Amino acid sequence: MKLKIKKGDTVVVLRGKDRGKSGKVLQTAPSLGRIVVEGLNLAKKHVRPRRQGEKGEMVSVPRAVPVGAVALFCGTCNRGVRFGVKKEEKDRVRVCKRCGNSI
Repeated sequence: MKLKIKKGDTVVVLRGKDRGKSGKVLQTAPSLGRIVVEGLNLAKKHVRPRRQGEKGEMVSVPRAVPVGAVALFCGTCNRGVRFGVKKEEKDRVRVCKRCGNSI
């Protein structure tokens, strides 16, 4: 599966407990069709103490969300949008379907 959302993109969550929130894509997993978004879909993880005298702790870690549950964020429209691809000279540019501006 080829993902059209890349690392570093800003996305908006469409479904789930974090619906309406946005964040930056930290990691993609094309084979699973999932992405990890900064600060969203957080899960608590227990961390063991590594050194003598150090305390164990609980850390919030972002977990993967399905790529179908997010939409690319358009700064002009100020919301999650569908997008298309236009060829400008030698570059392929992603374009907002709503306003027509490049993303």
